Amino acid sequence: MLLKQSIRDALHLFFPHICSGCGSDVIDRDSQLCLRCINALPATNFFDVPGNPVEQKFYGRIEIRNAAAAYFFTKDSLLQTLIHQLKYRGNKDIGFYLGQIAGRILESSFRFAHVDAIVPLPLNKRRQRKRGYNQAAVIADGISAVWDKPVFDKAVIRKVYTETQTHRSRITRWENMESVFEVTEPELIRGKHILLLDDIITTGATVEACGAEILKVEGTTLSIAAIAYTI
Repeated sequence: MLLKQSIRDALHLFFPHICSGCGSDVIDRDSQLCLRCINALPATNFFDVPGNPVEQKFYGRIEIRNAAAAYFFTKDSLLQTLIHQLKYRGNKDIGFYLGQIAGRILESSFRFAHVDAIVPLPLNKRRQRKRGYNQAAVIADGISAVWDKPVFDKAVIRKVYTETQTHRSRITRWENMESVFEVTEPELIRGKHILLLDDIITTGATVEACGAEILKVEGTTLSIAAIAYTI
């Protein structure tokens, strides 16, 4: 026991495990965030609230069963730092960890109990090659690790490369997303309740365009979830 502890202490000295949020080394070995950063994340508590702001965003646009996001997203926040690390700094561990948090929330939510499978919002192949992975798929894997739902990351593809949506208006975002997605494996999702997953929901145009293609498959039901919701 003392030998194992000494080895752990030596590894921590030379390869410190630090918080992805603040850099503190006062952190559980199996966590990516210290307790202070975990408690600082602005929870929405939307998953058990019918008619929450995420659902309202899709009213009259697409037929969904339920929608929610785990946290509020604001500029220059801790969550923005974490999402930036996931998308642009290769920190897949933080994406998986945030997925695990979301998975526990989903597992305890009666409103999402009937979901059959998770479909992460696909990236275009060009962007995925550049990044090395799809951040939504990483989050989905984290969710699936704690919530026993399969991830269908090949059921839908993004067949058209689109430039970043960050500075586009809602209307131009929607116009930019027309005919972008295609269901390539309809047999996987036919007759199933699909949870379409993204990292951040802003205007919802990208998720709406992908969800519309999913709903073209016979018998599908659609719910939507994200780690963050922009206010």
